[in-house]
Amino acid sequence: MAHKEQLIHLVFGGELQDVSEVTFKDLAKLDVVGFYPNYEKAHHAWLAKARETIDNAQMRYFIVHLHRLLDPSAAKQA
Repeated sequence: MAHKEQLIHLVFGGELQDVSEVTFKDLAKLDVVGFYPNYEKAHHAWLAKARETIDNAQMRYFIVHLHRLLDPSAAKQA
């Protein structure tokens, strides 16, 4: 069985002060949904949370590509 490369993604969200910026109202209340081994699974989790909070216009969820931050060669390109 071939080993698939882990491309770790973080899904998190919180309520924004203003929808035109990414400044959270309260960092202590950030919702860490979880860590995922690929974008597909992270996107599925993100979509579920986005749908769950659709009635709150201030609530936003994000996908962070942690694998890009953890790869030393990617840091050299930035």
